[in-house]
Amino acid sequence: MPQVHIELSRLQNDLLELAHIGYDPISKGINRPGFSEADMQARRWLMDKLEKEGFSAALDSAGNVIGSLYPDWDGPVVAMGSHIDSVPCGGMFDGTLGVLAGLECMRVARDLKLDLKFPFEIYAFAEEEGRFGGMMGVQAITGQLTPDWLEKAHDASHKLLKDEMEKCGLNAIDALNARVDPKHFHAFLELHIEQGPVLERIGKPIGVVEAISGVYKWLVRLIGKANHAGTAPMDMRSDAFMGLADFAHEIPRIISEEGTDKSRLTVGKVELKPGYAHTVPGEAEFTLVGRDTDPQIMRNLADACRKVLSSIARKHNLMFEFEQMSWLEPQAMSDQVVKAFCNQAKKLELEHVVMPSGAGHDAQYMAQVTPTGMIFVPSVGGVSHAPDEWTHWQDIEKGANLLLQTALHYAH
Repeated sequence: MPQVHIELSRLQNDLLELAHIGYDPISKGINRPGFSEADMQARRWLMDKLEKEGFSAALDSAGNVIGSLYPDWDGPVVAMGSHIDSVPCGGMFDGTLGVLAGLECMRVARDLKLDLKFPFEIYAFAEEEGRFGGMMGVQAITGQLTPDWLEKAHDASHKLLKDEMEKCGLNAIDALNARVDPKHFHAFLELHIEQGPVLERIGKPIGVVEAISGVYKWLVRLIGKANHAGTAPMDMRSDAFMGLADFAHEIPRIISEEGTDKSRLTVGKVELKPGYAHTVPGEAEFTLVGRDTDPQIMRNLADACRKVLSSIARKHNLMFEFEQMSWLEPQAMSDQVVKAFCNQAKKLELEHVVMPSGAGHDAQYMAQVTPTGMIFVPSVGGVSHAPDEWTHWQDIEKGANLLLQTALHYAH
């Protein structure tokens, strides 16, 4: 197999150019929430880039962008990709690295006129960051959406998925037609920043992912009674915030008793109502996200959270209710692909470690339909989902070259 390599300058230029779309000069973060105008602008940018490079580009009915090396090919492909939507005030590498590294691999194959038995294809999956719960784009590709979910899915501000898609010129129910026959895929490979501190701490440039944590997302409400902050005695209040505060203090105990060192529980967004300085909060609405690589432990964590919240609600004279916005099961990566990544890393003399992923990724759905694997490259300071997210260019080059060599291994 030829020891070819990616051209880092082209990948750098792509990453920096895409970072301008949705960039906020005040926070210095990137804002491309799924099915926002900035998100769709980024998709149009990618399609234009693919077409100018001589590749085919398509936007499917779920909003996924698909780029193909051989437009008329109807056999299996080696697919690569990730996502280009972002969390609010996010960074420039999360997701985008996997998509644009896949584009660079296609360029290399084109420039060298490589004869591939299974040609390359790249995917920029829609709505990976879970604005509406789940990972909508890759769920569409793998046939795991339902009409009911598409009709009812909403974000934390109660905006409906179907309405936001309609603003983008897409019909939500048509996303059911985006499913791709699993036979179309020979393998799926994803390059991603680690979004954690492990690789930097141990001084290795490559992580080969063995399994991806499952994740569930709840929208929780603790409902009491708003009251005057000056006249309502402390022992006669139904203070929703006090319920939330008590629950936050219980999280370490829940993980200690029901979880493992891989468990995570996070209260990420909080809204107090009516939200006035001189009023006792009558309602606390917040997101709760739980993660683990073991499905039973995930269920144990969820059960424990429900019991604790119920108990706290009784203590503070509150009503407790929650909506499960999504539940994604943990997913092992293909042993075959893990071995292939490790073998190619050895050939490239890249130090590497096999490790789990605490974050969810598109690969966990692709793993259900085709041999799938992921590569991590280090995140400086372990920071992600923030403006100061950064990965050194030399590490990006190493990860992209490992992606290329493994893709070529499967393509031949």
